[in-house]
Amino acid sequence: MSSAAGVDPSIVDLDRLAEWMDGQGLGTGSIEEVVVLAGGTQNVLLRFERAGRSYVLRRPPPHPREKSNETMRREARVLGAIADSDVPHPRLIAACSETEPLGAAFYLMEPIDGFNPTQGLPEYHASDPKVRFEMGMSLVDSIAALGALDYLEIGLEGFGRPENYLERQVARWRSQLEGYDGTPGYPGPDIPGVDRVGDWLDANRPANFAPGVIHGDYHLANVMYENESPKIAAIVDWELSTVGDPLLDLGWVLATWREPEGPSAGAIAVEPWDGFPTAQELVARYAERSDRNLDAIAWYKVLACYKLGIILEGTFARACAGKAPKATGDLLHATTVGLFERAVASIESA
Repeated sequence: MSSAAGVDPSIVDLDRLAEWMDGQGLGTGSIEEVVVLAGGTQNVLLRFERAGRSYVLRRPPPHPREKSNETMRREARVLGAIADSDVPHPRLIAACSETEPLGAAFYLMEPIDGFNPTQGLPEYHASDPKVRFEMGMSLVDSIAALGALDYLEIGLEGFGRPENYLERQVARWRSQLEGYDGTPGYPGPDIPGVDRVGDWLDANRPANFAPGVIHGDYHLANVMYENESPKIAAIVDWELSTVGDPLLDLGWVLATWREPEGPSAGAIAVEPWDGFPTAQELVARYAERSDRNLDAIAWYKVLACYKLGIILEGTFARACAGKAPKATGDLLHATTVGLFERAVASIESA
């Protein structure tokens, strides 16, 4: 029972997991029907059955990053905090904040009955442009609902540092990029426009904002839709969630959205695309669902390109050191370059 097909027992020891679940009152007997789920390049997802109930386990990757365990703890905390809200999300079952018994912090959540659009659209969604339009609207509705939550009322005091949040962003991520230089085999950043984009962000930063909960990596690859509806079933991958400026989540959508004109690199691929709303329609929908000031939304789009590009470059650096697949690293570096092309194009149009 210590392993299953496709499951490395050094990553998830199923015997020890079962013992921990016994202590949590989560069923009895063996862990069965174990499947490794695809989803992102950063963490491990495992679906399994125990005593007639389905679970999904989420834990850090085999080569954990410095703050991987803390990330798991934060994800579990935010999922617990929004449990009673109308924000679509995976339901938290239980969490282990310690590195025992699996060698890393982890949590268990309920499986989502739905699909990710980047993996292909079911017939219902693929056959009707009107359905795809509503998929885009649901994407915005869900993140507007998250941004409307009072983070203090739902118990997320101290979850982030909203004071001077926007002022810290460029310096924080510039430092992150510089930190990759110490990674063995990494040749250093080759990202045209990185300094120009950072300088523009600092020079054009909005004067103030209303803090709220943000997902931190919000786009079509990090949501699941209902199988027979255009509505989002769950927002997934909460590892960058914090308390900050919720408009950054909308900026993230725009930074990864496909447009008929302008740079296409960095956009999330979904086929067929016709019928999905334009960026302008997404912004207008958000304005209907939120009382936040959207006058500087172009700035948030550029910040999202800057931040996401630097995050993806980190996986490229890890790949150079042999800690991530080379093909994945090369792809993400190309995406980083594309995101900075989009940022520069947005600056010039602004």
